[in-house]
Amino acid sequence: MTLIIAEAGVNHNGQRDLAFRLVDAAHDAGADIVKFQTFKSQNLVTSSAVQAEYQVANTNKTESQLAMLSRLELSYEVHKELIDYCNQLGIEFLSTAFDEESLNFLVNDLNLKTLKIPSGEITNAPFVLSHALTGCNIMLSTGMATLSEIEDALGVLAFGFTSDGDVEPSRSEFQKAYSSNAGQRALKEKVRILHCTTEYPAPMNEINLRAMDSMALAFGLPTGYSDHSQGITIPVAAVARGAVIIEKHFTLDKNMEGPDHKASLEPNELAEMVKAIRNVELALGDGVKRPTASEQKNKSIARRSIVATKDISSGSNFSSDNIAIKRPGDGISPYEYWNMQGKTAKKDYREGDRISND
Repeated sequence: MTLIIAEAGVNHNGQRDLAFRLVDAAHDAGADIVKFQTFKSQNLVTSSAVQAEYQVANTNKTESQLAMLSRLELSYEVHKELIDYCNQLGIEFLSTAFDEESLNFLVNDLNLKTLKIPSGEITNAPFVLSHALTGCNIMLSTGMATLSEIEDALGVLAFGFTSDGDVEPSRSEFQKAYSSNAGQRALKEKVRILHCTTEYPAPMNEINLRAMDSMALAFGLPTGYSDHSQGITIPVAAVARGAVIIEKHFTLDKNMEGPDHKASLEPNELAEMVKAIRNVELALGDGVKRPTASEQKNKSIARRSIVATKDISSGSNFSSDNIAIKRPGDGISPYEYWNMQGKTAKKDYREGDRISND
């Protein structure tokens, strides 16, 4: 089954009660995982870092990233309460770390076994290496990245997974680890990669779902999709195209103040997406082309067989003048139509009777 991640992100607006309500909404929608973002603003950005265009547009406020992110932090104590609550509900808790302190907290205090490296950190080799050295499973998001940059990050991960600590990190050692059998085994065991378009909302003509195929072919790793498009069409299409993970932002209200609300699903839409994905999974089937159980009863109704088009006396010959192919399909196969020509009827037939082999 496709792993469905409901991305709460920072849509709690830094408020504890909203964070808990987002967990409830993700659980009620049927998501497998609810994911947050863990960071200390001072560790993440400088005071001069500017907002992205979408952040200005979505917040209707021009300010520094530091000012914006400071309002969106959740304390470590709230994180602990959230993971306990998730465990009670039976939905998995996940969070993306954006700095070393937060990464250590997620691994050592919350004991997370799976980590997500966000798209913006894919070229942050020291931080990618820190993720690998935890030994956790990794989801690597690839927004804004080229295949070459993805391979570089995978090399860092392979090095971190396989290094014994005696070798200094370097580009050449990363490449060596990526090319090694041990590195490739570790990547296949521990890493899943997510296609992504880093814009909120992502323009439809820039989604490029076929890039999932290119990534899967290039790296031989399970591939999913982290979605920033509007609506549920694209994540559902991604599942039909083979995505093993879907990550989708959601909010309690798109009209709330904040950078990500407008590109998020509301709870009812999230539930619709989960339902649609599960239906697509059922519809994909096993790939074997054969009549289904429900089709069997319709075969004789929908197909045709050879029938008499007029009364035929025993001893007469069959010809195109007295036989044709009509429903139902429980008589002689139409494939025998040409073989029937000139054969002698062994009994009388009334118009409309199915011809038999007797």
